This record gives sequence, structure tokens and C-alpha cells, in this order.
Amino acid sequence: MAGEVWASVLSLTGVVLGGGLTAFAQRATQRSAERTEERRQSAATAEVRRAEQLQAIKEFIACAQDAERAAYRRPEPWGDDEEGWMTHTQAVMTSLWTAERTVVLLCDETLQAPVHVYGRALNQAVWREIDGTEVNEHLEASKTAFMTAARTSMAA
Repeated sequence: MAGEVWASVLSLTGVVLGGGLTAFAQRATQRSAERTEERRQSAATAEVRRAEQLQAIKEFIACAQDAERAAYRRPEPWGDDEEGWMTHTQAVMTSLWTAERTVVLLCDETLQAPVHVYGRALNQAVWREIDGTEVNEHLEASKTAFMTAARTSMAA
């Protein structure tokens, strides 16, 4: 009888130990799968964020080009089509400022100052607040600084 009890105890111990090891292995596998899924989701989120940032930068560049064209096309005061130019240009500048704020909102902090400086330089060029300086000369430094900062932020 004592042998049967010991056999039962050993059998029960084996069942408990085996069940514990199985539960431990299942939990370890589950945690590993959860970590893998978290890494996958984190990478997917980072890729979506990067795509949003790239789109914001591209939109700002397109709006900056529109503003630059408006600066070059500005008619002389009281000249032909000044009112038509003004109406069109106000919409262009609104788009530029919206695109600038989107860059500030979505992109790296290092882009905040360069995008603002470039936007301000474009605004000055459009409204002829550049003291007779050529548009391209006035914009060159701020445009280059913005493009360099954008390139650096996208490379990170």
C-alpha cells in the first residue's frame, strides 16, 4: 500500500510538474509573440508617421513654389491685374502658412525654425518687403537652410 501511495504521489508530482512546465512554455511563447507584434506595430506606426512627414514637407515645398512664382509675377502698383494677382496671391499665401503649420505639427522640432524663416522670407518677397533685392537672392539662404534641415530630418 505504501508503494501505491508513493507511486500516486510521484505520478501526481509528474503531472503537476509537466503541467507547470507546459504553462510556463506557453506563457513564454505568448510573451514572445506579443513583443514581436509590438515591434511590428511600432515599425508600422513609424513608417506611417514618416510618410505623413514627407507629405507635409512636399506640400510645403509646393506651396513655397507657388509663393515664389507669385513674387516673380507681382505687377507694379496700380498696374494691370493687380487686383486679380492680389486675390490669387492671398490664397497662395494662406496655403503656404497652412502648410508651414502642418510641418511644425508633424515634423521634427529641428524643422520649426527653418520652415518659419523660409516662409517669412517668401512672405517678404511676395509683398515686396525686400528693399529692392532680387527675389532669388532674398530667398536663397532660407530656402537652402530649410532644404538641408528637411533632408537631415528625413534621414534620421
